[in-house]
Amino acid sequence: MVSAEHETQPAASRAGLLRRIGALFARYRGRVAALVLVILIGAGLALVTPILSKLVFDRAIFPTNGRPDLTLLVILVSAMLLATALAGAAAIAQTYLASVLGQNVMHDLREELYGHLQRMSLRFFTSTRTGEIQSRLSNDVGGVQTVVTETASQALSNAVFVLCALIAMFVLSWQLTLLSLLVVPFFTYIAYRVGRSRRAIVSSTQQSLAELSAMTQETLSVSGVLLTKVFDRQGHAIDRFRTESRRLADLQVRQQMVGRTSLGLGQMFFAISPALVYLVGGLAISRGASPHITPGTLVAFTAIQARLFVPVAQLLQMSIEIHSSLALFERVFQYLDLPLEIVDKPGARPLNKDDFRGRISLQSVSFSYEPQLLIDGGRNGERGSDALQQGSRWTLEDISLEVQPGQLAALVGPSGAGKTTITYLVTRLYDVARGRVEFDGRDVRDIQLSSLANLVGIVTQETYLFHASVRDNLLYAKPEATEAEMRAAARTAAIDARIMELPDGYDSVIGERGYRMSGGEKQRLAIARVLLKDPRVLILDEATSALDTTNERFVQAALDPLLAGRTTIAVAHRLSTILSADVIFVLDRGRLVEQGTHSELVAKDGLYRSLYEQQFAGGQIEARCEDGVVLASGDVVTT
Repeated sequence: MVSAEHETQPAASRAGLLRRIGALFARYRGRVAALVLVILIGAGLALVTPILSKLVFDRAIFPTNGRPDLTLLVILVSAMLLATALAGAAAIAQTYLASVLGQNVMHDLREELYGHLQRMSLRFFTSTRTGEIQSRLSNDVGGVQTVVTETASQALSNAVFVLCALIAMFVLSWQLTLLSLLVVPFFTYIAYRVGRSRRAIVSSTQQSLAELSAMTQETLSVSGVLLTKVFDRQGHAIDRFRTESRRLADLQVRQQMVGRTSLGLGQMFFAISPALVYLVGGLAISRGASPHITPGTLVAFTAIQARLFVPVAQLLQMSIEIHSSLALFERVFQYLDLPLEIVDKPGARPLNKDDFRGRISLQSVSFSYEPQLLIDGGRNGERGSDALQQGSRWTLEDISLEVQPGQLAALVGPSGAGKTTITYLVTRLYDVARGRVEFDGRDVRDIQLSSLANLVGIVTQETYLFHASVRDNLLYAKPEATEAEMRAAARTAAIDARIMELPDGYDSVIGERGYRMSGGEKQRLAIARVLLKDPRVLILDEATSALDTTNERFVQAALDPLLAGRTTIAVAHRLSTILSADVIFVLDRGRLVEQGTHSELVAKDGLYRSLYEQQFAGGQIEARCEDGVVLASGDVVTT
C-alpha cells in the first residue's frame, strides 16, 4: 500500500499539489469566471450599507447645518435596503454556481479515480485490501468534497470581502485601520502552524478510516461472518473493531480541537476592538487631532469592522481546513499516480474472432508474482529483463508449450506448480517477465486488450456473482443477448431448470456473491455466463470442482459439443477432464516436466504417473465423490 509524508512537505511539492488541484477546475474556466464575478459583486454590495451609514449620520441625520435632511435619509435608507436585497441574491447565485462547479469537479475526480483503478493490473488488487481501495473512493474523495464544493468558494468570497473591507476602512481612516491590523500577522502565523498540525492529524484519521473500512468489509461480508462464527472469533473481531474505532474517535476529537485556542483569541480581539476604536476615535475628535474622523466615520468603521469578524474567523478556520484537505488530495493523487502495468502497446491491433484460428503458445516464458523480478517486464508491452535477483523465485521458469486450434489442453500438477498462473498470462491479467505468449503467432502484447478479452472466456475456480438478478448476471457477458440465447446457455450448463424454480425465475435476485444458490449452482451459472459470451478460447480453472460427479458429468456432456472448434485450456483435478484432453501438460515448481496424452504419460515413470496412482488409479476419486466423500489429499493437484 502507498503511504504519504504527513509532517513536512517541500515547497515545490506543495506547489505541484496545488497546481494539480487547480487543474481540476481548469476545464470549467467559464463557470469559475462567473463565480468570481458574482463573488466580487456580492463583496461590493455587502460594503454598501456600512459606507452609506456614514452618509446617513454625517449628512442626513447630523448635517453641518444642524437640520436633518429627511429626503436624503429616505434615499440613503432605500439604497441600503436595495443593496441588502441584491447582496442576498448574489449570495444565492454564489451558492448555486459553487455547488454546480464543485459537484462537477468531484464527479470528474471520482470518475478518474474509479477508471484508473479499473485499469490497474490484477497484481494491485491481490496486494491491496478491498477496504483500503473503497476508503480512497469514499472517505478520501468524500473528505475533500466539502472543500471543493463549499469551502473554496467561501474562502474566495471571504478573502475578497476582507480585501474590499480593508480598502474601505483605509479610505475612512488609515489610522484606525492600522490599529485594527496590529495583530493580523500573529493570527496568520497561528493559522499556519495549526494547519500543519491538523494536516498530520487528518492524514492519520484517514488511515484509521481506511483500516476500519477494510476491517468492516472483511468481517461483515458473508464469508467473513461465516469464518468468525466457525472459529468462534466474534469476540476478537469486536475487540479489533473497538480498538480502531476508539483510535479514530480520539483522532477526530483532536482534529476538531486543534486551533480552537487561536480562534478563541481572535474572537476575543474582535469583540473588544470596537471599544478601542470608539476610545481612540473619541479622543481624536475631542482634541481635533483628526478632522476626517467624524461620528459617522466611527459608526461606518465599526460596522465594517464588526462584519469583518465572521469572514476573518472563517478564513482562519478555512485555511486550516484547506491545509488539512491537502493530505486527502495527496492520498487520492497517490492512487492516480500508480502506474498502469497492463496497457495497450503503442501500435497494438485488434484480433477479430473470425480471423483467429485458435493456436496458443508460450515461448520460453518466465514469470514471478514478486514485483522486483519485473524490472521492466510487461510494461508498455516491452520485454522484461533477464536478471533474476538473488533469493527470488520464479513462479514459472522457461515454459514452452503449444495448444493447437480446437484442442482441449489439461494443466496438471501439484499445488503451486503454476497452472492457474499460465491461465493468467494467456488472458493477459499479468505480463510475462521474459518470453512470449502468442495467439496465432502474435504476441498478446501486440493485441488490443479489448479484443483479447473478447476472444477469451474464463470460468475461475472462485465463482463471483453480483448482488443482482440471474438475468443481469448472465447478460453481464453479453448485454445484447436475446432471451432465447440466454436460456440456451443456461440449459447447456444444466442450470435453467433450477433458475425457473426460483420465485421470480430469471428475475430473481441471488444475493451477494450468489449466496442463495449452492456452490454447484453458482458454478453452473458462471459456466452459462461464459457460454453466452461464446469465446474462441475457453479457460476452465477447475470450473467443475464444486459439482458432484453426476452434475459434473452432465455439464461435461453438454460442454463437449461446444469444445469442437474451440481451443480450451483446463486446470484439471478430475479424471474425466484429464481423459478427454488432447494434450496434458504436467507442471512442477514452475517448470514443464512432461507433456503428452493420458496413455503416453501413464506409460512413463514420471510425475504424472505418480499423481495418477495417488489420486486417480482405479477411479478412487470418482467413486468416493459419488459417495459424497471428498479426500483431503485431492488438494495435491489443486492450484
